[in-house]
Amino acid sequence: MMRRKITIVGAGATGATAAHILAARDYADVVLTDIKEGLPQGKALDLNQMGPVLGFEPRITGTNSYEETTGSDVVVITAGLPRSPGMSRDDLVTTNEKIVGSVTEQIVAQSPGCVIVILSNPLDAMCHVAKSASGFPKERVFGQAGILDTARFRTFIAWETGASVRDVQALVLGGHGDQMVPVVSATTVGGIPLRKLASEEAIRAMVERTAKGGGELVNLMGTSAWYAPGAAAAQMVDSIMLDEKRVLPCTAYLEGEYGIDGLYMGVPVKLGPSGIEQIVELDLSDEERLALESSSAGVREVVGVLTT
Repeated sequence: MMRRKITIVGAGATGATAAHILAARDYADVVLTDIKEGLPQGKALDLNQMGPVLGFEPRITGTNSYEETTGSDVVVITAGLPRSPGMSRDDLVTTNEKIVGSVTEQIVAQSPGCVIVILSNPLDAMCHVAKSASGFPKERVFGQAGILDTARFRTFIAWETGASVRDVQALVLGGHGDQMVPVVSATTVGGIPLRKLASEEAIRAMVERTAKGGGELVNLMGTSAWYAPGAAAAQMVDSIMLDEKRVLPCTAYLEGEYGIDGLYMGVPVKLGPSGIEQIVELDLSDEERLALESSSAGVREVVGVLTT
């Protein structure tokens, strides 16, 4: 029996991390494709040689073309340029719009039935690009940001409260960036509301650190994070491929939910084999709803730079 197939576009640190985690899960073949010659082939060879150590079957292919991606169930797109010093957000939008648009067209030609998960930045805008270029229904094109932001928030909460990170339930909504909206009202540690365990001042500090989480890592390393984003992408692929029906914060196309229409925004969704099976609408406090509205205005501004 043929194994199912996952394609990851972009063999940089994030793409390779997602490939590593998914390969170790050992339920599907993984194809890594990248325009840089030798890079995806080398990373795939290295990952395959990890198989005997970790005990998974080596079925990772590295390629510079799209032929090997044919028949993929899920395609994760991490391609695109990172923001460099002096580059405006608008410059990044127009540069990556071309890259993500072209990648999406090539992917869809080989795998017309796939589900597309976007990691390329600016994330919300790139989801619009992929949806438009693919012609897919909104359920099959969405992005990863909220899981990463939530993971960062949960990490800080676990440290602050001295609890196991596994017992921290939290949710971050909205655009990916400074305008994200951590839903403190829905945040618990072992079932106990966060506000009973931490002061408002401590919560504010954690919320702010979460919002600036990406920037903090860039300042430390001179480049974007990859371990947590790669793992977050792999968690989404697991839920789709294994029909786990996980409720995870993803960047989904809204048509009236949360009072937002015609925009990709981070909200909790249920993920299964066909992609987004349900958008979960939470009861937000007035303050959280206002923050989400302001986040959506910021996202609309970035999306407005798109040429299509």
